[in-house]
Amino acid sequence: MDGQDTAERLRAIVAELSERFYERDDVVRTLVVTLLAGQHSLVLGPPGTAKSELARELTGRIEGASYWEILLSKFTAPTRMFGPIDVAALARGEYRQVYDGRATTAHVAFIDEIFKCSTAALNETLGYLNERIYHPENGGEPIRCPLIGAITASNELPAEENAAAIYDRLLVRIEVGYLEDPANFAALVRSAVTRPAARSRTTVDLAALRHAVAEAVPAVDVPDAIVDAVCTLRAALRRRELVASDRRWRQAVGLLQASAYLDGRLEVAEADLSVLTHVLWNSPAERPTVEREVLHLVNPDAKEALDLADTIEELEAQLDAMAGQSREALSEWVIKKAHHQLAMAGKRLEKLRAEAAGAGRSTAAIDRVTGRQRAVRARVLTEALGMDASMVQDRL
Repeated sequence: MDGQDTAERLRAIVAELSERFYERDDVVRTLVVTLLAGQHSLVLGPPGTAKSELARELTGRIEGASYWEILLSKFTAPTRMFGPIDVAALARGEYRQVYDGRATTAHVAFIDEIFKCSTAALNETLGYLNERIYHPENGGEPIRCPLIGAITASNELPAEENAAAIYDRLLVRIEVGYLEDPANFAALVRSAVTRPAARSRTTVDLAALRHAVAEAVPAVDVPDAIVDAVCTLRAALRRRELVASDRRWRQAVGLLQASAYLDGRLEVAEADLSVLTHVLWNSPAERPTVEREVLHLVNPDAKEALDLADTIEELEAQLDAMAGQSREALSEWVIKKAHHQLAMAGKRLEKLRAEAAGAGRSTAAIDRVTGRQRAVRARVLTEALGMDASMVQDRL
């Protein structure tokens, strides 16, 4: 399997999972890019947002890969993660661990509630993530682990200093939330009572993925113009008092190369810089600022889309504030204000997307704002005008 075929297969996997998991297009692509870069990701969001299901489905597409997952708690012992003691060997006076099926043999790992890692397992977990090694309990030679990348998840940011050390090692941080578009929610509910249609299921060989991570992605060229853009972005963020470590910036270059490789290109382009919106913030409150600075640099049409997002968010806030008012008052608000502004935003977003696609620029941010526009418009139709959610999709 050559590099082009591997990239094509990975793009097909991204498309298939994006179709299956509503409102997760950017999440899926970013997780694949992170694996291609040989890095670790954090999916941050409340319970019930398909974090673990998405991780399992993605890693299940890698044929030949050993997959391991665990739900951590503050009582999780290192041996449960990396290998329990061989009781039969212990009875013979031998101290030995069993590594099969544990983190030590996994190519891809999913670690849920990562920040609840116990103090006893902290150092070994850091060594596992940083260096892909495990130090056996008996003090023997360190074990080299075949880990390509870990997908981690949490419902909240770390509160303790020990967990903050792990947080710093997770290069990519992705926020997820509950479904926003009522039409997507209706489709989700409908899927619980209907038999799903047969879906396409593209896979990629482990050997091909490992070759891409070790050889093809690092071979992607990074032009001087991209280096200059990264330096400009760093300066812009520093002016906003958002400072990322030199290590994080250096590792981010691999993400840019992975993004270009996934799109079938031999060199990094400005559009690839969009992935940095998942890298350069420490708290979710910082993310919008980072995103605006990135898009201001690489994608002016997407920056306008974010400005439209402010208008859309304001309309949603007004809808929330009008909860409990009469249907007549809500209808008047829709007719005089909400309908016109949402329709104009939708038309402008459609034009921005066409311009971006025509110029070869990323449409991810525009698509995300379009999703918000559709979600808010759907809320207006269902909550303010009383339409059935199952009928909304046809009117969007």
